Amino acid sequence: MAVSEKHLDHEKYEEVKKIFTAYLENKGLRKTSERYAILEEIYSRTGHFDVEELYAGMKEQGLQVSRATVYNTLDLLVEHGLVSKHQFGRNLAQYEKSYGYRQHDHVICTECHKVVEFCDPRIHGIQTMVGELLNFHILHHSLNLYGVCGDCRAKATRSQAE
Repeated sequence: MAVSEKHLDHEKYEEVKKIFTAYLENKGLRKTSERYAILEEIYSRTGHFDVEELYAGMKEQGLQVSRATVYNTLDLLVEHGLVSKHQFGRNLAQYEKSYGYRQHDHVICTECHKVVEFCDPRIHGIQTMVGELLNFHILHHSLNLYGVCGDCRAKATRSQAE
């Protein structure tokens, strides 16, 4: 990931750090500098990332963190709702920061695996209506739409024309 694609909202990071600290204390887990470095790296990023991108980005910065610590910390952050984990139809899990960010959904290209986020307030209305109809208190939702993006369709059209 290019440096220009990073921006840390210090106020939000401090809030997330306090939440994570309380979570670690409640679970009786160690509050290590590596865990906080991973948290900061995640909350500096925009968009989705996989474990290897996160690990490589930290190594590029000279941060000493093991791959196992990255995996374990991600699991803790997902468990506590500070990071969301997505599969998007591939074996490779993708992650994104989630605390304080609006609910959104995804459109995924089945050819190039590009992920585009979108937000439509009508989906929240449907969620509320379904919850009321079925007597459910909906905590969250996940909507992933799969298709072929315009770039891949154009590439296929060009290939057919040749």
